Amino acid sequence: MQVKQRIGFSLFALLTLSMVAISPMPSATAAQDDPSTVAALQAVSGPQRSEANKARDKYRHPVETLTFFGIKPDMTVVEIWPGNGWYTEILAPFLKGHGKLYEAVGGGAGARAFEEKLKADRVVYGEVIVTELQPPAETEIAPAGAADMILTFRNVHDWLPRGNTEDYFKAFYRALKPGGILGITDHRAVPSQPQDPNAKNGYVRQDYMIQLAEQAGFKLVGTSEVNANPKDQRNQPVWNLPPTLRLGQKDRTKYLAIGESDRMTLKFTKPTTEAQAH
Repeated sequence: MQVKQRIGFSLFALLTLSMVAISPMPSATAAQDDPSTVAALQAVSGPQRSEANKARDKYRHPVETLTFFGIKPDMTVVEIWPGNGWYTEILAPFLKGHGKLYEAVGGGAGARAFEEKLKADRVVYGEVIVTELQPPAETEIAPAGAADMILTFRNVHDWLPRGNTEDYFKAFYRALKPGGILGITDHRAVPSQPQDPNAKNGYVRQDYMIQLAEQAGFKLVGTSEVNANPKDQRNQPVWNLPPTLRLGQKDRTKYLAIGESDRMTLKFTKPTTEAQAH
């Protein structure tokens, strides 16, 4: 059964949590109500974050998103394809000294720049473990069955044109321990339109995303609208919107008024028994 949850949470009132949920999972509720978890997430405003990254909090809602996924400071977490480290700036200090953070990079110049970022601040990132995720050759993102949580932010749409998306989900399933959580956010396509198998405009239908995860063995346990944006009509390539603004000055005011894309936020679990997986 799918359990839908809507979490409301103010970045400027981190100690006040307002939640409306329908049949939430007990484990998720415990994590969301844990004052120590909420307090630790105040790292969202730490000095390790650039002002440009903080400015995107109103679109990416990191505290609400991570709270919805049920993250806790003592978890072993794998972040997939971290890009320039937007979420890493939050995850690394949150998990430091209590949990463990793996960063599964995609290779190339971007991965090298990311590793340089980590090396430049050993105080914040000294405990981060970097692995590589480039199927089919590189898929060991963490020791098998070691991860409590795997997080992928706005990546799946980039894998669809490669034709090997299932390899990524298999890597997630292998790294997670039974009962572990897979958290996904991505640009959400209009549900009434056919899914482009290559996601040329950058959007993915939510039901299609769920299908991809379930085919790998995961079970959907929650959805959140925390990253929804009704201003995004999804009638343009997602890269026209902030932060990319691919068209430069053309229609810039219009796209800035829309803001960042409408996004799905999905929470899955790896079944605890083989029977649950079928």
